[in-house]
Amino acid sequence: MESSQPQQQQQPQQQGPKKRGRKPKPKDEKEQQQSAGKAKEGKKSQQPSVDEKYTQWKSLVPVLYDWLANHNLVWPSLSCRWGPQLEQATYKNRQRLYLSEQANGSVPNTLVIANCEVVKPRVAAAEHISQFNEEARSPFVKKYKTLIHPGEVNRIRELPQNSKIVATHTDSPDVLIWDVEAQPNRHAVLGATHSRPDLILTGHQDNAEFALAMCPTEPYVISGGKDKSVVLWSIQDHISGGSIIKQNKPGEGSDKAIEGPSVGPRGIFCGHEDTVEDVAFSPSSAQEFCSVGDDSCLILWDARVGTSPAVKVEKAHDADLHCVDWNRHDDNLILTGSADNTVRLFDRRNLTSDGVGSPIYKFEGHKAAVLCVQWSPDKSSVFGSSAEDGLLNIWDYDKVGKKVDRPSKSPSTPAGLFFQHAGHRDKVVDFHWNASDPWTIVSVSDDCETTGGGGTLQIWRMSDLLYRPEEEVLAELEKFKSHVISCAGKP
Repeated sequence: MESSQPQQQQQPQQQGPKKRGRKPKPKDEKEQQQSAGKAKEGKKSQQPSVDEKYTQWKSLVPVLYDWLANHNLVWPSLSCRWGPQLEQATYKNRQRLYLSEQANGSVPNTLVIANCEVVKPRVAAAEHISQFNEEARSPFVKKYKTLIHPGEVNRIRELPQNSKIVATHTDSPDVLIWDVEAQPNRHAVLGATHSRPDLILTGHQDNAEFALAMCPTEPYVISGGKDKSVVLWSIQDHISGGSIIKQNKPGEGSDKAIEGPSVGPRGIFCGHEDTVEDVAFSPSSAQEFCSVGDDSCLILWDARVGTSPAVKVEKAHDADLHCVDWNRHDDNLILTGSADNTVRLFDRRNLTSDGVGSPIYKFEGHKAAVLCVQWSPDKSSVFGSSAEDGLLNIWDYDKVGKKVDRPSKSPSTPAGLFFQHAGHRDKVVDFHWNASDPWTIVSVSDDCETTGGGGTLQIWRMSDLLYRPEEEVLAELEKFKSHVISCAGKP
């Protein structure tokens, strides 16, 4: 960790669970005393403290994980995403990683492009992966390039058709498109002009902060915002020779409005009655997508038949919906996460246009608002969910309803939950499965209140003994057992 690294304390904003993270602000003395008092009260209670839970988790790291890297962040980050794989080697692969730095005004907000060394399965030594320093940066994560972002980066999404292109959301009505390879590296100092986006997507009438998705089949983008609408764009006409059309003065920004070429929407879809919090494309159609919002609704859209909802589930949850994801292996299955602490699974074949539709299952394992849900690219029934309780849960829908005779398994364990990542000490605002390295996840938490720092980025992969078929694991254990016996029998 750099000695000059600022350690800013923060105070939560007044928006409640709708805001995924907090802008860093120094606490005054009175607030610090109140926080200290609350911390003492918490320790007196029966519940184990955050530090006690974390210490217990850390002691289990060598058993639970195949690999884990802990990276202390100077500033909070609200989004983390894997980029393209760059290089494969014997023991590790090199891959792009995107994250944001949400500064407090003393330096600009930035979009960070990093290079990450991803250690291959069964390479890391068990004693090594648990011996990390919480206050240090990981040697596996190195900054490659910094873009000075016009406003804080709330959401990052990569374009599947072109690994150089990413989209970002900030506190404005526009979606910003960046060619991260063509953009010059910037030095984030106070007063520096912001990097100029390669393309600006316009169409929202109010701020669009979190709901953002890229289409897996076509270069389409959808966004949702406070104007209660979902907006669809195509950037096809603005891609030339594998890269977005360049600026006359690349990298030179403006202190005024965001500048750059812009493109208007293909369609504006209206049907929500409150802020749209998340959106997702169908994995099989560029014309079909879904959205969720603070009106507790899940809406399915079909651009081929108009800009009104194709299907609207009026009360998908008992509170605001924060997140949604569409299963890439089975386009009938849609996940939603909410401020009611649950994750719900919907089958679109069970939904009707008159607003009737019940989830086929309700996953109850979080103790606070769910902020992010995402299906695994490695197994069609597996997904992750992260929440304000500091946990990232891994679920397998195939395990729901199946009776497993394991006396050691706690009877209170929610159905379908088979792994719980408890390495973060505050709310886990974002995570992303790695499509290039199976069962590898990057996750980021806003740890400002807990650690006095900015945040924590963790890259991890659970032990394959936890997700491989049981008969396969047992067969391997038997093989290992017989090997040990035969070795012990030798003179």
